[in-house]
Amino acid sequence: MAEYVHFTDEQKQRANSVDIVDFLRRQGEQLIRSGREWRWKRHDSVTIRGNRWFRHSAGQGGLAIDFVQEFYGLSFPDAVTLLLGGEQGTAFKQSDKKAPEAEQKKFVLPEAADNMRRVYAYLLKQRYIDRDVLTHFVREKKIYEDKEYHNVVFVGCDENGTARHAHKRGTYSNAAGYRGNVEGSDPKYSFNYIGTSSILYVFEAPIDMLSFITLHKNGWQQHSYVALDGVAEHALVQVLSKNIHIKNVVLCLDNDPAGIEASGRLTDILHEKGYACIAYLQPACKDWNEDLKAQHGITPVPAKPHPKLAACKELCGEIRYLCSTIKSVKNPHEMLMELYEKAVPLMLSSRSTDGQKAVLMEQLLSVAVYALFAVMAQYRQLEKPMNFKQLTDELCHSYHPHQDRGKLKTKAEDIQQDVNAINDQLNTSGIRTLEDKQKLIASYMGLALNCVKAQIFICLESQEQKIETLQKQNEGRDDYMQAVCEEFMQPGI
Repeated sequence: MAEYVHFTDEQKQRANSVDIVDFLRRQGEQLIRSGREWRWKRHDSVTIRGNRWFRHSAGQGGLAIDFVQEFYGLSFPDAVTLLLGGEQGTAFKQSDKKAPEAEQKKFVLPEAADNMRRVYAYLLKQRYIDRDVLTHFVREKKIYEDKEYHNVVFVGCDENGTARHAHKRGTYSNAAGYRGNVEGSDPKYSFNYIGTSSILYVFEAPIDMLSFITLHKNGWQQHSYVALDGVAEHALVQVLSKNIHIKNVVLCLDNDPAGIEASGRLTDILHEKGYACIAYLQPACKDWNEDLKAQHGITPVPAKPHPKLAACKELCGEIRYLCSTIKSVKNPHEMLMELYEKAVPLMLSSRSTDGQKAVLMEQLLSVAVYALFAVMAQYRQLEKPMNFKQLTDELCHSYHPHQDRGKLKTKAEDIQQDVNAINDQLNTSGIRTLEDKQKLIASYMGLALNCVKAQIFICLESQEQKIETLQKQNEGRDDYMQAVCEEFMQPGI
């Protein structure tokens, strides 16, 4: 069991105040200046300012402790210890919260072009947006063409109709990938439309939003829509706070790992704010514009399944199969503990062979199986009918990739905490109440889930290592062939 470490509030505050740029530089990491922020070269979607960071690809961020936990796979105590200097006594620079920030540039909409020929051509002929839908937003002055670069500009207004945000998208065929926000844009007021119904549809980008409306044009104006310009929650929260008639939120993010994780994260945020009616609509392809292109005979970019979800589904299938083949277990907790004692040292080991990882996978799988047998035993005591298909379905549905962070060591600590909690409950004297039994069931299910998370990590890590090995082999082969060609091209050969 990991030793409990207590930190004072002052220590936690100091750890969270560490300048992340200084911390990374001392780890030998490279950073690139990006305006008032720094961009981490190894993870170019991560921007840093002082003790704050944000990962744009996942729409998540936080302070220094969160950063170390996320990218270094450390537990909370280990992260705080590292940031406070640890045993080496290294003191990292503190972020100066009182340092004046550079003055933010005032938000000004780009000057409009005399006409909108290029915007109409781009959105109608390349993106296949419905003309009536496009014209509606043009008349509302929420879409126009800028004069200097002929970008399409998507304008976001506040509740008073004042422009507060503008997102630009390139319209030239050789600049189709350009996109960016006008400096000074307020992220709370991105491109949106507010209707009268109780439904709000949420998208990553303005073109996704327009594509969805085009695909579902009938009666579209009665509903509300917002484009997040990514996966951050600011615009969504703002729309909900200013439009109390909206009660139902439909998340329509991209069908790729980033969109899938963002949907889970936004769901958590919505639940915290009291929204219970949350639904999901995924495009068949990568995003809604790809679906629209497919309807016009254009080969779309396909959806990209989340590798963790795929691995989870496969593992839960294996658990279900094993549960069905094992007829009965006299003492599932005893069997579970025996395997747990063998598995944890392997998980905490910094170096494991492929053979050891294979053994660990089997042990974790068995721990999950016996945890479900223990759950079944509790349900029998409650005289509640339950089968292994129901349990494994519940296990699979309870897995959310956006909540699955950290390295194998962190997952080992989570499993240790689950086992300790179960043992504490089992060792409590007296007759167990209904609440006690339900709590014990939840603990066993939590243990099974954390075993699945650990297996997912091992599976995906092994896949990544194999890919890296193949890439290195191919690079070596390419270097060899290049050398042979260069030698062949030498004069006299």
